[in-house]
Amino acid sequence: MQQSGICAVDVRTPAEFERGHIPGAVNLPLFSNEERAVVGTEYKKVGRKNAILEGLKFVGPRLNEFAQKGIELADEKPLLIHCWRGGMRSFSMAWLLNLMEVETFTLKKGYKGFRNYVLKKFQQPYKFLVLGGKTGSAKTFVLQELQKKGEQIIDLEGLALHRGSAFGSLGQSEKITQEQFENELAFKLHGFNLEKNIWIEDESRHVGRTVLPLAIWELMRSSPVIYLDIPQSVRVEYLMSQYGSTNEVEFLKQAFFDIKKRLGDVNFHTAISAIEGKDLKSACKIALDYYDRAYEHGLAKRNQDSIRKIKFENINLQEIVNQLLLQKQY
Repeated sequence: MQQSGICAVDVRTPAEFERGHIPGAVNLPLFSNEERAVVGTEYKKVGRKNAILEGLKFVGPRLNEFAQKGIELADEKPLLIHCWRGGMRSFSMAWLLNLMEVETFTLKKGYKGFRNYVLKKFQQPYKFLVLGGKTGSAKTFVLQELQKKGEQIIDLEGLALHRGSAFGSLGQSEKITQEQFENELAFKLHGFNLEKNIWIEDESRHVGRTVLPLAIWELMRSSPVIYLDIPQSVRVEYLMSQYGSTNEVEFLKQAFFDIKKRLGDVNFHTAISAIEGKDLKSACKIALDYYDRAYEHGLAKRNQDSIRKIKFENINLQEIVNQLLLQKQY
């Protein structure tokens, strides 16, 4: 939002902001989580006037702080102030900052209105090209290279802060809420030309802890798939180059434990022994055997006429991208 020349300022509580916010917005909470609860209780029990008086007890001593922060955020650009419904919180902050000669606007219908926009955004007729391929096919890096070539891409794993599978949170310290994932996805879609193709990685509906909006998921399932067919041995080497130096032994063991039932006892215990013996390549192959079967099962449920496989003997990003660009009219 700040890149558009406007700084979005969310005056809701830190808890509300953490649950979901406009991408790029800055949180300048009028009330703390606890203060908001007190004011809300006062409103329900006694009424609006008493709630305002209670709120002023909290806000009054911090007016100078709010004014200074607002001036700092403005930095010669207008501020878009919003709360939940475009009510008193945003009006009060805008009033204060206007006194300080800061150019401000308030968001009509507030964050609630923005969320309605987000949900409607998922109903658009996007022209998806689904980038398929088994685990370890470097699909995320291929998408990034496509973007460098001027293609429209959606990196779902990047938006979800997760790389997919039981091992997807390896190396990821941040987490994202479902609501924020939807906000980020809608914002990404907002900038696209609907007449052009959008490359998107083939995913299950669950990406880490987040779930794809149903309309987007259904559209993906009915869209053409261009499948990178790369030998497992090559993918094992690729995954080892990306994650083979990890020292997070307990994380890896837990990830295998999460898929124990699907691996079977023999494969599970073999993988755990391999991890403990620092033979990550053998453990990787066991995981890929499972994920390859799972991916093939999912692919079999698609319309086979919509799938085009391209064989590659190695992971050469430029070669893969060049081939994909030749296929984009498919």
